[in-house]
Amino acid sequence: MSDQSEQARTDQSDGAAPGSPGERRLVYDLAEGSAAMKPLLGGKGAGVAEMSRIGVPVPDGFTVTTAACVAAMEAGGTWPDGLWEEILARLDALEERTGRRLGAAERPLLVSVRSGAVISMPGMMDTILNLGISDESVVALATESGSPRFAWDCYRRFLQMYGEVVEGVPAHAFSDEIAALKGRRGVEQDTDLTVEDLQELVETFRTVALRHTGEELPTDPREQLRRAVHAVFASWDTPRAGVYRKAHDIPDDLGTAVNVMQMVFGNRGDTSATGVCFTRNPSTGAKELYGEFLVNAQGEDVVAGIRTPLPLAQMERVLPDAYGELLDTMNRLEQHYGDMQDIEFTVDDGKLYLLQTRTGKRTAAAALKVARDLVAEGVIDRETALRRIEPAQLDQLLHPGLDPEHGREPLTRGLNASPGAGVGTVVFDADTAAERGGAGEPVVLVRWETTPDDIHGVIAAQGVLTSHGGMTSHAAVVARGMGKPCVAGAGDLHIDVEARTVAVGDTVLTEGDTITIDGTTGEVFAGALELVPPQITDDFTEVLSWADDVRRLGVRANADTGADAAKARELGAEGIGLCRTEHMFMDAERLPAVQAMILAEKPEERAEALERLLPMQQADFTELFTAMSGLPVTIRLIDPPLHEFLPDLVEQSVLVQRLEDSGVTGRELDDARTVLGHVKRLSEMNPMLGTRGVRLALLYPEIARMQVRAIARAAAAVREQGGDPRVEIMVPLVGFDEELRRMRAVVTETWAEETAGADVPHTVGTMIELPRAVLVADAIAEHADFFSFGTNDLTQTTVGISRDDAEGSFLNAYVDGGILPANPFASIDVDGVGELVRLGVRKGRGTTPDLKTGVCGEHGGDPASIALFDEIGLDYVSCSPYRVPIARLAAAQVTLDRPAR
Repeated sequence: MSDQSEQARTDQSDGAAPGSPGERRLVYDLAEGSAAMKPLLGGKGAGVAEMSRIGVPVPDGFTVTTAACVAAMEAGGTWPDGLWEEILARLDALEERTGRRLGAAERPLLVSVRSGAVISMPGMMDTILNLGISDESVVALATESGSPRFAWDCYRRFLQMYGEVVEGVPAHAFSDEIAALKGRRGVEQDTDLTVEDLQELVETFRTVALRHTGEELPTDPREQLRRAVHAVFASWDTPRAGVYRKAHDIPDDLGTAVNVMQMVFGNRGDTSATGVCFTRNPSTGAKELYGEFLVNAQGEDVVAGIRTPLPLAQMERVLPDAYGELLDTMNRLEQHYGDMQDIEFTVDDGKLYLLQTRTGKRTAAAALKVARDLVAEGVIDRETALRRIEPAQLDQLLHPGLDPEHGREPLTRGLNASPGAGVGTVVFDADTAAERGGAGEPVVLVRWETTPDDIHGVIAAQGVLTSHGGMTSHAAVVARGMGKPCVAGAGDLHIDVEARTVAVGDTVLTEGDTITIDGTTGEVFAGALELVPPQITDDFTEVLSWADDVRRLGVRANADTGADAAKARELGAEGIGLCRTEHMFMDAERLPAVQAMILAEKPEERAEALERLLPMQQADFTELFTAMSGLPVTIRLIDPPLHEFLPDLVEQSVLVQRLEDSGVTGRELDDARTVLGHVKRLSEMNPMLGTRGVRLALLYPEIARMQVRAIARAAAAVREQGGDPRVEIMVPLVGFDEELRRMRAVVTETWAEETAGADVPHTVGTMIELPRAVLVADAIAEHADFFSFGTNDLTQTTVGISRDDAEGSFLNAYVDGGILPANPFASIDVDGVGELVRLGVRKGRGTTPDLKTGVCGEHGGDPASIALFDEIGLDYVSCSPYRVPIARLAAAQVTLDRPAR
């Protein structure tokens, strides 16, 4: 669970108002709130209240708390006692303050009903606008505004949103009717429809709702409000919201607040508008104008891609006064919050209102630049900057893009909505994207525009391409938050979902054809373009250097080649925590020598095969020591069972049978039978618990001796060339102290033979990956210079779960069903495996106080696991090279968040 999620859960109060201990409040007026009440009022409610508090113009209203939503969820949807009465009391107060009454025939009050989660979930939950409009109030609104078209446009919008969100009418049922009417009238835009057209739509929408629900829509505005609040509560538990929370590690039990606010109208005419803006560019982090707006529109029009919005800069020409006030307000809010803001605004007949401000979702590149720039501007300090960057987001920076010099002409262009490049086969719906992407096929989701219901497809896709929508559309915001490339608003695309084709001019692509999208430039290419490695920016280097200055925990990399080691060092690794030597044996050139060693009938035959492997291994280790000169390199002796280097038992049996059936005789058949015999002899029912690791080395010490000789010779050679090899030899799968005592003697004796008279130091330790090794860690530590906890295998042997089997069968169901909080192979099992690591460190250091301890499982790159490892007091974590930056930042955040001792 992320720190942000945990804090949201911890801070969620019982609803007591500030200054009134014990008073259980479920609803708050806008003037009663502040940013400090975010866990209770949700992000939107707290943001609007804070803006009101500092004098930013916002519509009046009240907020139903997250505590009310949680109580309703826990009661199976039944509201807590007194909630409706509190809502009605706050509504009465709002009517009193505004001089308007909900749904009245004179001076009617119209309200919006919006969700507001504690942790931002863009587009995941539902909104109802214009609630309170009716056959009576629409006339009053038309008279008051002087625009019957505006009033009837509000009415049809309300019925459309209310029918979909509250009564469950399919969205297409309404949009299809709008499209059909525009077709009959020969117009393209909703704004081209007349008053009479809108009145016809109102009646049509009522009929549509009756057809789908079997009941007339309720006409009492207070009953509509009650149902709308209930629908927003229920939207917290929609499948799309659940998928989003799972993808972003947001707890399911936080609930959402509900914000009821007086309507302000961006669709009142040419002096009105609605828009979304960011105080900095959320893709690059640059301090520049970024946003979009629509004249004569309501807020949902911008994010839904119904009309193509205009760049924010053009607002200066259309609405200059409101534009100037907006720029001042943007700067004011960024200074107040000390971070980039995502703002929704409406201009109602020339007057600016802000509907929301929240911390803006941004790409990893933007996160680093914004953090660095805000520090340089003196707005925040380095520690605050480090706390704000999500460690896992750094992975975005390490994904490939397109070579700017590729020379290919794009098929079409759209908006560069989210940077990076993606290559995949075209799919036209989220279900197909989730199915194919989940099966490992790279796909690009191509849509007219995505909706919140497409979230599972976006997660599975390499990128998203839409023909409508802008830089703040759903596709753009969600893709940016996930670090996926997105090209939005590519208007030349003609998508035929039924035919499963997309056409650009004369070029027609069918589902399954490959395309390449470049979210950095907005270009789309037919076919697959080659991707190039990412470039590490100055922002990346600078901000992570701040992390290195703060963190206590060391960060190493798991690397088996010189190239991987060099990349790891480039990304900030402080050494190699795990070199898996068996990976060096799988090369096609070496495998015959390995197999010859395994198949040897006599010791001298095995020795001959090992002599062939020795120079190959030495060359490998020379590369590693050269790349990591001056830094420690932990080399694990061969670990897996020998049969893994031989053909599969079934395949070899079939080969022998085929040769026999075809009448083949002689050497070919004899060799095949010999290999089959060895495979049968070496195969085990549970090979991962069989003859592997230290057991293999004790049975065949000549294998370990060859590896130690290669390590020693490589270290001596690098030392002679002026390098500084720092060698750590690790014995795997030790469960008994006598195993390590004997293996240490083999290593020490061989090392001395190879380095006689040379100053080439080394240390010997073990990988702790068995529960018994933990329980006798004090005895094992008598023969170890270091412990490295292999948490992948330690998880398997502790929990009794085979990773390879479980992740393809029951494990996901366990996580989805709440039996497990997370995949224990991705994030450490704190109460089980975590406690074993803690015990192993305590017992090991009880024998050897200066015992070096680390983790070399992939948990070493998981921020939540890193927090535990730092608390336990490990010296370092080790993970794959591309997760090193994540570990560096996570380790710094742990240090910053550690309570003062």
